[in-house]
Amino acid sequence: MPKADINKAGWEQSEFPILCETCLGNNPFIRMTKQEFGRSCGTCARPFTGARYKATVICQTCAKVKNVCQTCLLDLEYGLPTQTEAPTSDVNREYYAQNMENNMANGTKSMMQLGSKTSSAGKEMLKELARTNPYYKRNRPHICSFFAKGECKRGDECPYRHEKPVENELSHQTIKDRYHGNNDPVAHMILTNHAAAQGLKPPEDESIMSLFLSSLPASITEADIRTHVVNSLPHVPSSQLKSVVHVAKTRCAFINFKDRVSAERAAEAWANGLDIDGQRVSARWGRSKKGVSKAPASLSSPLTATTTV
Repeated sequence: MPKADINKAGWEQSEFPILCETCLGNNPFIRMTKQEFGRSCGTCARPFTGARYKATVICQTCAKVKNVCQTCLLDLEYGLPTQTEAPTSDVNREYYAQNMENNMANGTKSMMQLGSKTSSAGKEMLKELARTNPYYKRNRPHICSFFAKGECKRGDECPYRHEKPVENELSHQTIKDRYHGNNDPVAHMILTNHAAAQGLKPPEDESIMSLFLSSLPASITEADIRTHVVNSLPHVPSSQLKSVVHVAKTRCAFINFKDRVSAERAAEAWANGLDIDGQRVSARWGRSKKGVSKAPASLSSPLTATTTV
């Protein structure tokens, strides 16, 4: 921390950036330049030492908080988009970053120790989704802006790619959304595919907004289920939870949401099950109301009957 200038208190100095294997590239001979306080962090807005071999977009403190690369913002251990929580308020972001930096200076080995503990089901899902091999295709040159305008005259000598830019969700993603895991299209695609592979593919009927939990602990209550559901879905507002119907006799519960998006996020989070009081609870989609009305009363199951709540 620079002490000569009081205005620079809290600014970050570093010798080498925190990069993943992919962003370092496959060339063992690299030349990297740095610029002290060359740019501000994309999340906490504090000035930090930027690198020019691969442009770093967040400071090292924020990178250590989430254990992510300073360039691509992917997890250093699993190579996946971050899905953990951190304060996003403009008022407390710098205060939060300085507190995290002080905790590291006091001997904390990993900032993940300060956050919420990952459940066994979550760890299992991360291991299944982990990217073990580097993806060097990400290191390709940027698209030539002059070529996109039809004005590039360098031809084959141009160091940038001569391709037309593709307009998609990634084109409008911000650094903060990627860092905090808000509306991340890459994470959404990965989690959706994983949920479908686990038998939790969203049904075609858009009116289905309920999930069925089975094999619940015998001593659990409806309030306990609601607490575990809310805590397991940090990116789903608790206000989107419509109701929880607990059937103690059969040790199951029906989780009803107010919208389809929240139900899909829950299915993605519970693809490998939900840990409740040390016990793995399985989850699956409910059935449509149309199926309930057409089915004979003697054949209707609790799975279809309670989704109409």
